[in-house]
Amino acid sequence: MNGPIDVDVSRVRGQLWTVADASRMVAARRISPVELVEAYLARIAVVDPRLNSYVTVLAERARAQARCAEHDIAAGRWKGPLHGIPFGVKDNYHVAGVRTTGGSRLMLDHIADQTATVIEKLEAQGAILLGKMNTWEYGTGTGEIYEDLPFPLARNAWNLAHFTGGSSTGVGTGVAAGTAMFGLGSDTGGSIRLPAAATGVAGMKATYGLVSRAGCLPNCWSLDVTGPLTWTVEDSAIVLEGIAGYDPRDPQSASVPVGSYRRGIGASIKGLCVGVVRDFGPMAPALATAVATNLERAERALRDGGATLVELTLPATLEAYRHVTSVINWGESLSIHETDFMERRHLMGRALRDKMASGFALRAVDFLAATRMRRQLAVATDAVVRTCDAVLMPCTFSTAPPFADQEKLVAFTMHAATSILNVSGHPALSVATGFDAAGLPTSAQVVGRYFDEATVYRVAKVIEDALSERSRRPTL
Repeated sequence: MNGPIDVDVSRVRGQLWTVADASRMVAARRISPVELVEAYLARIAVVDPRLNSYVTVLAERARAQARCAEHDIAAGRWKGPLHGIPFGVKDNYHVAGVRTTGGSRLMLDHIADQTATVIEKLEAQGAILLGKMNTWEYGTGTGEIYEDLPFPLARNAWNLAHFTGGSSTGVGTGVAAGTAMFGLGSDTGGSIRLPAAATGVAGMKATYGLVSRAGCLPNCWSLDVTGPLTWTVEDSAIVLEGIAGYDPRDPQSASVPVGSYRRGIGASIKGLCVGVVRDFGPMAPALATAVATNLERAERALRDGGATLVELTLPATLEAYRHVTSVINWGESLSIHETDFMERRHLMGRALRDKMASGFALRAVDFLAATRMRRQLAVATDAVVRTCDAVLMPCTFSTAPPFADQEKLVAFTMHAATSILNVSGHPALSVATGFDAAGLPTSAQVVGRYFDEATVYRVAKVIEDALSERSRRPTL
C-alpha cells in the first residue's frame, strides 16, 4: 500500500456511492479521500443553494483531513471502513473551534470549546467532517412552519416544495441528495426517523444509552438519542459500529459490549418471528394508500424470506405515548433554556417559545405523573417486543406533505409512530419501502429488543432489498 494515490476529481464527481462501496474503493486505493471530499464539496456548491442542507461548510478543515487520510492510506495505515469517508452532522453537535448554532439566533456567535464524543470517534477512524447541517431550533417543532428562524428551511431532495420532516432536516435531505455520504442526527420523539422517512433514507434511533450524547446540545435528557442517517441499511450498521459504546462523559451511557451490527446483514431470516403492529388506537390517522401498500409488500418480503409474522397489540394508544413524550419534553426543555426564555425570548422562534410556555405552565404533579407513566409504558411495551425477534410497524402515516399545507405538516410530525420507541427506549430503524405515485418516499419502522440492533438491521435489509430501490436517487 505504498506510493502516491492518483487524484482525479472528475472520476468521482457526480458519483453517489454508499459508505460500503466507497470504503472498499478507498481501501483498494481505487479512489482517494481527497477525490471524495472535493467531489462532495463541488456537489454542495451546486445543489445546496436550493437544498439548504448545510448551515456551515468546513471546506478547508475537510480538505486538510482528506490529505491526512490519503497520506495514511498510502503509507498502509488504513483505519477501517470509515477511513476517508465524508460526513455531516446536525448543527447541535459541538466541534471545538467551530460555530454551533442549534438553529437558533441565541447561538449564532457560539464557538464550541469541545467536540462531541461521537465526532471524536469518527475522526479517529479517519472519517472526514464536511460541515454542520440544518435543523429546527434546538430540535423543537410540531411541523408547523413559521418562517422565523435564522436559516432558510431545508428542502426535500425529492421535491423541493415538500417537507423534510424534523428536526434533523438537513441531514436527511443531504444524505438523499448526496451532499453528505452519511450524517448524524438526534432523536427525541422521532427527529432521526421522521426526516429519514420523508427523504427515503435509513434513520437509526439506537437503544437508549448505546450512543454517547456528550457534546450534543440537549433537548430532553431522558429521551434524547444520537444516531446515523445513511443511504442504506448496511451503511447505517457500519456507522453505528463506529460511534456506539460506553462514554463516561454521558451520565446515561450504557456499559454494554459493542459487537458487529453488520453480522446478520444478508443472512437468512428463516425462522425469525416478526411482530406486526397495525392498531394504534381510535384517534390514529389512517395510513396513506402508498404507505399501506408498501408496508404490506414489506410483510410479504419477510414471509417470503422465511420469517413468521404475528399480530401484536401495544399496551397503549399512540396518543398516550405522544402525551408522555410531550409533557416530559416541555418540562426538561424549560429546565435547559429557562434563563434564555426569561431574558432573551425575543430571539427565539415561535415554536421554541411555545414549548417554553408549555413548560412554564406545567404542574410538577403532571410532570411526575408523565415520568411514572413513561416507566410503566416502557415495561409494558418491552413485554410485547420481547415476544418476537423484531417488530414491524409504520414510521409515518403519510409521505412528506407540501410545505404549503400546515395541517398536514403537523399531522405528519405529531401523529407518526416514532414517539412510542422514545418512551420505551427500544432500537428503531426507519427503512425506505419505495415511493408513492408522486415519487415521494414511503417508509416502515423495524424495532428490536434492547441492544439487539444487529437483528433490526438483518430484518430491515430484507425489506430494503425487496422494496427500497436504492439505485434511484433524487435528480437536482
